[in-house]
Amino acid sequence: MMIPTKTRPADDPRNGPVLLRRDLLAHGYTSSAIQRLLCRGDLVRVRPGAYVGPDVWRALDEGGRFGLRGRAVLGQARTTMALSHVSALAELGAPLWGFDLRDVHVTRTDGTWGRHEAGVYSHVGRIAPADLATVNGVLVTNPARAAIESCAVGPSEAAFCALNDLLHRGLVTESDLRSQVVEMESWPGTLAGEVLLRLADARIESVGESRAFWLFYQHHVPKPVLQHEVKDGTGRVVARLDFAWPELGVWVEFDGRSKYEKHRRPGESIADAVVREKNREDLVRRLTGWRCIRITWSDLQDPARVADIVLAALFPAVA
Repeated sequence: MMIPTKTRPADDPRNGPVLLRRDLLAHGYTSSAIQRLLCRGDLVRVRPGAYVGPDVWRALDEGGRFGLRGRAVLGQARTTMALSHVSALAELGAPLWGFDLRDVHVTRTDGTWGRHEAGVYSHVGRIAPADLATVNGVLVTNPARAAIESCAVGPSEAAFCALNDLLHRGLVTESDLRSQVVEMESWPGTLAGEVLLRLADARIESVGESRAFWLFYQHHVPKPVLQHEVKDGTGRVVARLDFAWPELGVWVEFDGRSKYEKHRRPGESIADAVVREKNREDLVRRLTGWRCIRITWSDLQDPARVADIVLAALFPAVA
């Protein structure tokens, strides 16, 4: 297992810093002064007794702010604990789509019984030094453990997205995850880990692709070939298809924003990227004769309809 010490630059706003009330008091600020800073907007309250600058807060989305709350909890803790479950995923850079981000999840290392209060879910369980890692300067459960822990606190689809991301980025291997499932097989809520591990695949590159694959599984669409390579007459690979059924002459592409924003080529506009993707689709059609179906984020709101469309393309005589 490759456990990174950092998953983002040192100046990333998700790193804070989080200012604690006790430290501000120790540096001479009074309770009234802290309140004035909050009222003026010079400080933003992350959670009771913990603050960040307004620029940091404004720069972050819901997931980033959730991560700051985790850092605040660790900073305020009176005993050693590690960010775990979804909170560990936040530091590991895994997607948080679909998870409930109201509670920070930590695991105590002193064996004291856990509890749930004030937006913090304190877990307790067997935890060895090998289960822990320091990432971005904070203590977290390692990627394999965090992945299986997440199955116990979130929807299976959300945990599946996180699992695929960790595999795709090489932070865990299937062997790591299998060992972790065995280690945690008697833990409440982790039974789903076995099923998800059978489905997870390092070739799935995004949350959108994970959700599309999950849709196929849930609605009994035959398992597709992932990242299927299409070659031209010279044997050169000209395209990789998100999901393909070569024997049935159909492929599916997930159209997420990252395809046209994150993966733009130097100097390329979004419009240029859209045209390039259309030309790629036309080329694949000419080379294979297959039919293309595109799925967007909005389509995922009606998975049964999407499944019907794909099944009708795969088995037109049945439809």
